[in-house]
Amino acid sequence: MSTKPKLQTVAQHAGVSLATVSQVMRGAGRISEETRKKVLQAAKDLNYVPDGRAASMRSGENREIGLVIHGIANPFNAEVISGVSDLLESEGYLVSVLDSRDDPAKEARNLEAFIRSARGGLLWVPTADIEPRTIDLLATHRIPTVTFLRRLHGLNFDHVGIENTAATKSATNYLADLGHTQITFFGGTDTGQVRTERIAGYRAVLAERNLGEPIIWPSADNKLSGLDAVLALRKQHPQVTALVCNGDMVALGACLALQRLGQTPGKEMSVIGFDDISGAAVATPPLTTLAVSPTLLGRKLARVLLDRIQEPNMPTVTVTVPAQLVVRGTTGQPA
Repeated sequence: MSTKPKLQTVAQHAGVSLATVSQVMRGAGRISEETRKKVLQAAKDLNYVPDGRAASMRSGENREIGLVIHGIANPFNAEVISGVSDLLESEGYLVSVLDSRDDPAKEARNLEAFIRSARGGLLWVPTADIEPRTIDLLATHRIPTVTFLRRLHGLNFDHVGIENTAATKSATNYLADLGHTQITFFGGTDTGQVRTERIAGYRAVLAERNLGEPIIWPSADNKLSGLDAVLALRKQHPQVTALVCNGDMVALGACLALQRLGQTPGKEMSVIGFDDISGAAVATPPLTTLAVSPTLLGRKLARVLLDRIQEPNMPTVTVTVPAQLVVRGTTGQPA
C-alpha cells in the first residue's frame, strides 16, 4: 500500500465499523474474540500502526521516555540502556536515548529536545559542570525525572546511584590484605561526583593503613587509553604493584598493556575493575572487579521512574546500589 493506512481503512478491510476498530486498538469495549482477531489481521495486512502521539493527546498520558547518558559506546552504558529498555518496553513505554558526551551545552540541547517533544519522563546522568539554565529548565517543566550516577543536591529529583566510596575501600583493603603496599587509583579524567567518591575510598584506606602517598593516575575510560596510560605509569612508578580502576574498560586496557610487556595480570601487577560488564568474566585472564550488574541497575533505574510516574506525589527517593567485589584472575599477592 502506497498511502498511510488510517483507522477507516482498517475498518473497511475488516468489514466492521470505525468504532469497533477504535475499541480493538485501545483494548476497550465488549468485542467478540472473532471480531478482535479479524480487526488485528486487517491491521497487520495493511501495516497499520496506531498513532501514539494522537493517543497521548487524547489520554493526557505520554508513554515515551527520554534517557540522556554520556558515552553510549561504553559497554557499561550500553548494558544499562538495555536494562532500562527491557523494563520500560515491557510496560508499554518507548525509550529514546541521547548521548551528551559530558558536554554541558550538548546536555542542555538534549534535555530541551526531550521537553519540547513532551516526553512522559526523563532518565538523566548530569554532566560534571551542568549549566544553571538546565536546572531551571527542568524545574520549570516538572517532568518526572530520575538522575543516575551523579546526584544533584538541592533538587527534588529521584536518584539512583552506586556506593562508590565503600566499593573502592573494599577493593583497596583487599589488595592491602594480599600484601600490596604500592597501590594506584587508575583511570578517569574528570572531577565529577562518581570518580571523586571512588578516589575518596581509595585514599581513606591508604591513610588508615599507612600505605604512603596516593598515586592518582588519569586515563580516559577505554581500553586504548588504559593501555597507553599503564605503559606511562610503569615508566614513572615502577614500584606500583596494584591498580584500583575507575571502570572495567580502562582496567582491561591496563591488562593488555601488561601482556604487551610480557607480564601477567594478577602476578606482576594486580588489577581491579569497576562495573562487571559482560566482557569482564571472559577476559584473559578473567577480570577481578567491583560488580554492580549494569543491566539490573538499568532495570532499577527504570522502576524508580515508573514509580514516580504512577505516584507523582510520593516523597523523593534515593537508591544507592552496593558494588560487590568479585575475585577472578587479575589479582594476587605481589611478586
